[in-house]
Amino acid sequence: MKRRWPPLLVLGICLFSTDLSAQLRPGDPARDFALPAVNGDTITLSSLRGKVVLLDFWASWCLPCRVANKSIGKVYAKYKDKGFEILGVSMDAYPSDWKEAIKKDKISWLQVNEPGGWTSNTALLYNVYALPTSYVIDQQGRLIAMDPTRKQLEKILKELLDK
Repeated sequence: MKRRWPPLLVLGICLFSTDLSAQLRPGDPARDFALPAVNGDTITLSSLRGKVVLLDFWASWCLPCRVANKSIGKVYAKYKDKGFEILGVSMDAYPSDWKEAIKKDKISWLQVNEPGGWTSNTALLYNVYALPTSYVIDQQGRLIAMDPTRKQLEKILKELLDK
């Protein structure tokens, strides 16, 4: 009889055998990318250097993402004129779903789309394996936080922008 490994054991072995040195950490430089925006222009992460950026990975089908859009929208309104920017990276397979969610959620910050899902270049570059996933990047382009709560994000913004 052929031995069959339990699926969770196989998953655990795969997760722990990956190269952890590729994991992003606070202080690491943000990894640049270029993606198409809603209007068709290409936006690069590096073009936002000099601002504090929330790099927010999301999708229209992700209910926690949609709830987070409302919450971070309030933070964006408070800090956008002080040097804060949000760059939303949609992982939607269909741009029409992405654009509809932008309208419904009244998103006013920068949005780009890479429809490759979990295996898209940007998702792999930032080790995105769950949604929503977000990174805070300082004015010098260094990662300073991952998946902050709204309260943590506001504390960071107050420290960096309310001077």
